[in-house]
Amino acid sequence: MKIIWKKTWIPAAALGLLMQAPAFAIDAKYRQKLERSGCTQMSEMQGCDINKTKAENAKAGFVTEAPAENAGEGAQVNQSPHAGNWVAVGPSGGTVAKIHIDNKEHVKVNGKAVKAKRSDGALVFKQGFITYTIQGDRRMKGEDTWSDSDARTTGKIVAE
Repeated sequence: MKIIWKKTWIPAAALGLLMQAPAFAIDAKYRQKLERSGCTQMSEMQGCDINKTKAENAKAGFVTEAPAENAGEGAQVNQSPHAGNWVAVGPSGGTVAKIHIDNKEHVKVNGKAVKAKRSDGALVFKQGFITYTIQGDRRMKGEDTWSDSDARTTGKIVAE
């Protein structure tokens, strides 16, 4: 009797566990509404309206990225984390260089265009003996630096 009980109990328990597996899929129409609205399931719980457009939800502060269709309304699309004006500061506190980076990551050092490349999320560019590195993750503080291979000096780069 014990052997029969074990032979039927294990498959029955396995079948019961499989039938209780949660369904992770969402409805196709609901997914389309989320995509159109720019909402996520979490932001919807915080008030993001899935029946509105990305632009409307962006104005309400729920969508962090500006939709492409609003580019003509002054929205900045694909904003580079490196974009802006920067100052390379020397060890004594003086200005080593003024740097300008646009949204397409075209770099000018003291008004002269230089070639830049991405390296592990950072933007790296060189002018003469000086190599500049500006990190892409703006949460990293104090990581934007420059180094002069000739004079063997280094310093920080700060946003202007």
